[in-house]
Amino acid sequence: MSGVPGARRVDHVALTVPNLDDAVAFATDVLGGELVYRLPPLTHEDDWMSRHLDVHARSCAEIALVRLGPTTNLELFEYTAPDHDPVPPRPHDVGHTRLGLFVDDVRAAVRELGLRSALLPTPWGMPIELRDHGEVPGRFGPCPVWSNRDDGTPAAAMIPGLRNVDHISYTVADLDGTAAFFADVLGAELLCRNTIDRVALRMGPTDNIELNRASGGRREPPRNSDVGGRHLALHVDDVDAAAAYLAAVPGCVVLGEPETIADGPIAGDRWVYVRTRIGLHIELVHMPDGALPYERHTTARRRATGDLAWTDR
Repeated sequence: MSGVPGARRVDHVALTVPNLDDAVAFATDVLGGELVYRLPPLTHEDDWMSRHLDVHARSCAEIALVRLGPTTNLELFEYTAPDHDPVPPRPHDVGHTRLGLFVDDVRAAVRELGLRSALLPTPWGMPIELRDHGEVPGRFGPCPVWSNRDDGTPAAAMIPGLRNVDHISYTVADLDGTAAFFADVLGAELLCRNTIDRVALRMGPTDNIELNRASGGRREPPRNSDVGGRHLALHVDDVDAAAAYLAAVPGCVVLGEPETIADGPIAGDRWVYVRTRIGLHIELVHMPDGALPYERHTTARRRATGDLAWTDR
């Protein structure tokens, strides 16, 4: 296998948070992101939520998308569900997720922010890592300026010297098996193995993935509806073809059938979730950026795929 057919880039990273208002405020006011859209509450009276999102059928999801710098779309979820777990995974638990931000000078940023370490606390209980070194050949590096606009207009953030999202980090039970899945099935490029407990991969043209070996504690990843739930979305040319590819991979289950959103801010988006053997849901999306309804009401924009190719470097 050589990767998901028609994959262009990581479309967005998604996190389930305890309070959507607080998370959006932090992502915009502290991190300097920009709210792009917020969807109406998502709920169904039948089993649609369990069939398509792998959550309790009576779950309700509130969703917002924040443009987080030059390359990243951050999708934030708040769920209410009968089996909801409000406690996020700890750093060494399976399922812990962390964003890493590239700054010009970590020590200066830590000092100015009044932190004790290079970990910035968040309202959702999962710290954000600040990083300014450790370049690896083939790794996507810092951008010229922190900007939420495609024209490069600088954006304000409370973090000094902020440049871009450096990586998304997942703590996993099976480091070797997960790294192999990312490389062989999803088409990631293995960059390095820093220690026996960490692997770095390049995921398409604009994203780095870091995998960390769990060292105790919780051994099961959170559900999508739990605080700390997460998924990774890939923009693909043909959602149905990409879903058929993953359906043939042992341990992968396509949830329901691909659907096209009929109305609302992102009408026209075709998508489907896939449960994988590594405990991480992969979403396949094809977003018709430039023709989405939300664009008529705001100058904010998702980071679009445009003419990017998976192998662009």
